[in-house]
Amino acid sequence: MADRLSEIIESPEAERLATGFVFTEGPLWHPDGYLLFVDIRTSRIYRLEPGGEPEIVREDSGESNGMAFDSQGRMVICEMVNRQVTRREDDGSYTTLADSYNGQRLNRPNDVALKSDGSLYFTNPGRQRLDPADVEMSFNSVHRIFPDGGVEVVVPGFEYPNGLAFSPDERTLYVANTRPGQYIIAYDVDAEGGVGRARHFADMPSETDTNGVPDGMKVDAEGRVYCTGPGGCWVFEPSGALMGIIRLPEFPANCAWGGPDNRTMFFTANTSVYSMRMKTAGTPIPMGRAAPAAKW
Repeated sequence: MADRLSEIIESPEAERLATGFVFTEGPLWHPDGYLLFVDIRTSRIYRLEPGGEPEIVREDSGESNGMAFDSQGRMVICEMVNRQVTRREDDGSYTTLADSYNGQRLNRPNDVALKSDGSLYFTNPGRQRLDPADVEMSFNSVHRIFPDGGVEVVVPGFEYPNGLAFSPDERTLYVANTRPGQYIIAYDVDAEGGVGRARHFADMPSETDTNGVPDGMKVDAEGRVYCTGPGGCWVFEPSGALMGIIRLPEFPANCAWGGPDNRTMFFTANTSVYSMRMKTAGTPIPMGRAAPAAKW
């Protein structure tokens, strides 16, 4: 069956922006016009100006993974090895937003998304990757950090939650499951940000055992879901119908919208970072504009 990617992709092929890393992840476009991303295995965070060379902006980041801005434009980071979600303050210091739930230490926070009410939602997988003696929580999960700092669990008992993203109207929260099944679950979100009814949104089966798993996820302004996974970045209609798989020179682990018009999709893929121009803009970052995003 022919794919429908020509409806959404403007670029003839992906452009490689930087290479030479170990495992790139966590892309995030800064409103001032540059890309931030991580190299997980070296625990470094990089800044990449358009047309420039990547610059290390943080060492020893605790195998940082997903990143987002909060409603005041401050950086929020999932630190897997440190088992916490932190916020980078304007003075360069870090505040721990979440490192435990109900008195139990988190597993390995992986990805994070901002809702327009100021809440931050993050995935907490990785029990399987911890030393059994270090496991405190009895399940993998998805959590919410309230603007006042409170933390709750919104999805307990998820197999292996990884990437997450909201629909444009924020009435649906999508969560990617990495393993053992490979699929996306869609959750209803109520007016207060509570997560309710779940439905199976899409399957993402592997073509081989080594070519990627459901991972980072973003949504465009028309509600299409982009999820990195087996063979490339899978694109789904809001109904869950597959439009096609964007094939890149390397298997992508995450993606992010950016560029001056929010129509550039950035991909972190194994040793490199790539970009492609799209015909539809991504959902905008729901950042409060009272304070601009902090520079890095």
